[in-house]
Amino acid sequence: MNSNNVLDNVFSRFANNIRVFKDREVLRHDYLPDKLPHREEQIRKLGETVAPALNGVRSSNIFIYGKTGTGKTAVTKYVLNYLELKAKGSGAPVKFCYVNCRMAGSDYRVLACLSRNIGASVPFTGLSVGEVFDRLKKAVDVSRAVYIVVLDEVDALVKLRGDSLLYDLTRINESLKYGKVTLIGISNDLRFKELLDPRVLSSLSEEEIVFRPYDAAELKNILSERASAGFVDSSLSDSALGLCAALAAAEHGDARRALDLLRVAGEVAEREGAAVVTEEHVRRAEKHIDHDRVLEALQNLTLHSKLVVLSIYNICKTSTRGAITGEISEVYSELCTRSGLTPLTQRRLSALVNELDVMGIVSAKVVSMGRYGRTKKIRLEIMRTTVKEVFSTDARLGGLVDYEPRCMTLASNCKG
Repeated sequence: MNSNNVLDNVFSRFANNIRVFKDREVLRHDYLPDKLPHREEQIRKLGETVAPALNGVRSSNIFIYGKTGTGKTAVTKYVLNYLELKAKGSGAPVKFCYVNCRMAGSDYRVLACLSRNIGASVPFTGLSVGEVFDRLKKAVDVSRAVYIVVLDEVDALVKLRGDSLLYDLTRINESLKYGKVTLIGISNDLRFKELLDPRVLSSLSEEEIVFRPYDAAELKNILSERASAGFVDSSLSDSALGLCAALAAAEHGDARRALDLLRVAGEVAEREGAAVVTEEHVRRAEKHIDHDRVLEALQNLTLHSKLVVLSIYNICKTSTRGAITGEISEVYSELCTRSGLTPLTQRRLSALVNELDVMGIVSAKVVSMGRYGRTKKIRLEIMRTTVKEVFSTDARLGGLVDYEPRCMTLASNCKG
C-alpha cells in the first residue's frame, strides 16, 4: 500500500468516526476562559495592586510564584486584559507587555520585545543591550503611559544570565520623567528568590502573591467547566473526568497536566472511533504525555542547561555510581569550550543542577565524603537513549552526544 492510500484510509476513517470534541481548543492550557474558578482571591489581590494605573499612578512591583499549572499566567493575563479594557474606556494611558523569559532566552530579546511593544524601533540583533534599554526608556517617556511589564518564568533568565536586567528594570523609574513602569515577575521556582541580589529582591517583591496547588475537587470543577464547552454532550464519562483530576492532583495540583490528560484522552478515543472517553483512554493518554513531556522538557531547556545534561550523560556512560559536582564542572567547562561558550560560574552551575533536579530530569543527593567533606551525587532520572534521541538532532549540540571528554579520559588513564 503506497503512502497516499495510507493517508486516504486515515483521513476517511477520521471523517467518518463519531466525534467526541465540540471545541478541543478550549481544553488547551493556554486557552484563557471567561472566568477562572478557585482563583478569586489572587484575582482580587492582583487587581487591587494594579488598579492605581487607571489614575496614571505607578503601582507596586509584584512577584508571583507557585508551582507549574497553578494559574499564575492565566490570572495575570486575565487581570491585565481587563485593566487595559477599562483603561481604554476611561482614556487612561495604560499598556502592558507579556514576555516569556524562557522563550526569549536573553536580556537583549526581552528588552527588544518590551521596546517594540511600546513603539520603539529595535532590530533583532546589532545593538548593545545598553542602547536597547535607552530606546525603551525613551519610548516609555514619549508614551506618557503606565507600562506594566510581565516577565514570566523570570527565574530561567536569571539562572542563565544573572539578575542585571532585573536590577536595571527595577531602577528604570529613576530615569523616567513622564512614563512609569511596573514590573510583574512570575516564577515556578519557589527557591528563585535565593538567587537574587537583596536590592533586586526588595524592589521586585514590593507585593507578593502565592498560588497554591489545586486540590482534586477544584481540578474536577475546572475540568467540568472546560469539558462542557469542549466535548460533545455525553461523550465524556464522569469516571474519566475524575481520574484526570486525581492524577493531576497527585502531581502537585497541576491544572495544565489535568487539561492535557483530558484532551489527549479525547484524541485517543476519537482515533479509535469510540463514542465515549473512558478511564482506559485516560490511562493511555498518561503514558503518551509522560513520554512527550520528557522530550519537550529537554528540547526547551536553555543552552547551558542542555550542556549540563550532556555533561552528566557523558559521565554516566562510563560511571555507574553517578556524577559528582566536581566532575560535572570539569566536563561542562570542556563542552562549553568546544561550543565556543563562556562557562557559567560555579554558583550558576549549581543553580542549573538544582533546577534539573526540580524538573525530575536528574536526581541530586548530598553525600558525605568522610574527611573530604560533602558533595552532591547526581544521576540521570530519564533514559540515556532519550537524551541521545533529543540532542543528536540538535544542530549545535549533536556533535557532543558521543564526544569523549578529555578530562574523563585522563582520569580513567590515571586510575588504570
